[in-house]
Amino acid sequence: MILQTLNELGIALVTGILQGSVYALVALGIVLVHRASGVFNFAQAEFDTTGLFAAYAALTLWDWSYPVALVFGLAVAVAMGLLTERLVIHPLRNASRVTLLVGTAGVALAAVGLQFWQFNDTLIMTMPKINDAFFLVPPFGAPVTVQQLITFGVLVVASVGLALYFRSPSGLAIQAAQQEPTAAELVGISVRRVSMLTWGIAALLGGLAGILSGPNTTFTAGFLSFGAGRALLPGFMAAVLAGMRSMPGAVAGGLAVGVVEQLGSLTIVTQYVPGPREAVLFVFLLAVLLIAPKGIFVRKAALA
Repeated sequence: MILQTLNELGIALVTGILQGSVYALVALGIVLVHRASGVFNFAQAEFDTTGLFAAYAALTLWDWSYPVALVFGLAVAVAMGLLTERLVIHPLRNASRVTLLVGTAGVALAAVGLQFWQFNDTLIMTMPKINDAFFLVPPFGAPVTVQQLITFGVLVVASVGLALYFRSPSGLAIQAAQQEPTAAELVGISVRRVSMLTWGIAALLGGLAGILSGPNTTFTAGFLSFGAGRALLPGFMAAVLAGMRSMPGAVAGGLAVGVVEQLGSLTIVTQYVPGPREAVLFVFLLAVLLIAPKGIFVRKAALA
């Protein structure tokens, strides 16, 4: 029994980190948008899913090559992010945060409706993987696909890229516009352009999360909001762990949420707890909010 539990723990750790890489990409987008405009972006997961649907259509319906389809999916996701900023967030910039939240939720619902409308003839879809290979990680025998490793690698590259960018003059200008918009305007920094750039980067991260996670299972409309991917709530949990400000914290939070979620699959848990994964995540988040309501991965938030 002890050996079985240890083996399951090892598998949960490996699987959780790989699944958490998707949550981390979603959380990065959520944190970026919140830092820029104070908005809780409920449309983040639909940037992901819309990019996935666009790549799927290009690859399977229009017979485009895989690389071109991926670029097209990312371009559509970024375009959706920019349109959301221009058509929803900017006109409501002086509204309350609740109004902005409802606005992003409306964008998400509109995206889900569009997905149902355009793909109602094929309710369940499958996106081909970049690479179908898989292997078992010793000594636990945790199954790992090359697709999952690619997702994790993209997370690492994106995290390092963002860290370097936000220490460059352009990145520092973005931080200045986020923290002191009036002063930034006085020294020639366009807050409007900063807002668009931030939403574009967040949508790009979302598109990566959707396109890379979609091939791991079948998908439908609303895949990453409430479908099989359901990364929106875990992504928000990871962002909360990061205090809604720290990008390194968002990455760490996403990986932590992925591991905690997988702990719900342990036999010792499933025997006694109904809906174990959701229950374990809820207890974990509640404990974090009670002990550290400002988040637990926030030490370098101001520098991230």
